[in-house]
Amino acid sequence: MRHLLLALPFALLSVIAHADEHHHHDHHDHHDEHASLGSHEHGVAQLDAALEGTVLEIELRSPAINLLGFEHAANSAEDKRKVADARAQLEQPNRLFGLSAEAGCKLDEARLESPLLAGKGHEHEHEHEHEHEHEQHDAGTHSDVHAHYRYDCSTPDALTGLDLRALFEAFPGTEKIQAQVIGPNGQQGKLLRAKQAQITF
Repeated sequence: MRHLLLALPFALLSVIAHADEHHHHDHHDHHDEHASLGSHEHGVAQLDAALEGTVLEIELRSPAINLLGFEHAANSAEDKRKVADARAQLEQPNRLFGLSAEAGCKLDEARLESPLLAGKGHEHEHEHEHEHEHEQHDAGTHSDVHAHYRYDCSTPDALTGLDLRALFEAFPGTEKIQAQVIGPNGQQGKLLRAKQAQITF
């Protein structure tokens, strides 16, 4: 299964590029869509999903600013509250991905990777002060959030696709999601927005 997710960005590159060119004609959007493929761009996230048998894997990669509203270490009480809220949303992903109840998908694993979501204590912040300073200057790598989910679905035939409307609502800083999926009907690629947030397997 994991090799399917790893293959997605390469297998669907031409599909995504073609879809982007079809839906967006002005120079600014054309640049944005192509830059979003594997790059750190504010407002744009990348979602890969693969359904094989009863196993559904989903990976979401996004600049932290899309999810938190900032890209620095959470120091203030307000920033820490935003981090806690974002973690709570990302750790309960069923609603975010619009998984149909009929599919009976049970979350087997959820992993969140980002220094900004780590919630390290003060002593660790002091110990790695220099490291954090370096992270501030390398936003493309260190202020991305990478979330990985694995589900076991008892009735995978009932899982026709993903609906990310709730994800756009939960994280209004996310304007576009470059979605790429592999399912029983092959590969699909689509640029999703709040008003067009569905992609089928």
